Amino acid sequence: CIDDQSFETKTVGVGEDVTLTCSRQSELAGFLFWIKLAAGNFPEVLGATYTFDSANVNKTPHITAKQESGTFILHITKTELSDTAFYYCEQLVELHTTFLNKTFLRVEEPNITAVIQVPRSDPVRPGDSVTLQCSVLSDSENRTCPGDHSVYWFRVGLDESHPSFIYAHGNSDDECEKSLEARSPQKCVYNFSRNVSSSDAGTYYCAVATCGEILFGNGTKLDIEAADMRLFGDSLRANTMLSLLCAALAISWIVIALLMYTVQKKQCNCCNAAGLQRNAATATGDQQSQQV
Repeated sequence: CIDDQSFETKTVGVGEDVTLTCSRQSELAGFLFWIKLAAGNFPEVLGATYTFDSANVNKTPHITAKQESGTFILHITKTELSDTAFYYCEQLVELHTTFLNKTFLRVEEPNITAVIQVPRSDPVRPGDSVTLQCSVLSDSENRTCPGDHSVYWFRVGLDESHPSFIYAHGNSDDECEKSLEARSPQKCVYNFSRNVSSSDAGTYYCAVATCGEILFGNGTKLDIEAADMRLFGDSLRANTMLSLLCAALAISWIVIALLMYTVQKKQCNCCNAAGLQRNAATATGDQQSQQV
């Protein structure tokens, strides 16, 4: 058995794809094996092939072992926590065993627990300053993968189907709040501000990269009121006010005319009554004179 004690450590997040390679020498007649050794379990042979060219493929829904040009690869699709183990590529030639690749694969859960975006309900106008907010909750005490998370902003336009990258926050903890309560998640708040134009309408996504994977927020839809629609609305409001003023003026003239007609009619009635009284008095006086 020919071996050295060195091995490579590879850390990935849950759900990532992993490919391990093992160089092979086609001039040697022998065998190659990919072996998995997990704590508490017996060694498991994941795939076997010849050292020379062969089209043999060992495949399961989760793991594939096959030959490629000059190599014997082991491909793990969408890693799970149970994939954490030692992986060995063993070469067997004339009863001589050599370990060509020794990798300890560590699969970890991301420490990010939630990516929250605050929705907007009111539309904005071109030229307005808009601030979008993204809150990242993480389990800082039980962090398993090294390094800090990175935060990015993407936008999907109204007529687009794929997101486009627009901004990246620097690797800084200035936006993070230190919680005084035990076992409470750490909260980091990231703000993205810009003066918008009509072409900036769409849905904005906050993305957090950590532990080898990217987590997206639920998105914030930004509706921008078009300038021509705003002018149309202003013109419509002005026309409505003018129509109301004209209607009020017309009603005022009608009321004034009715009042004048009523006053004049009352005056005429009073004049007629007074004339009738005078005529009656005159007729009565004449009759008395004739009797005398």
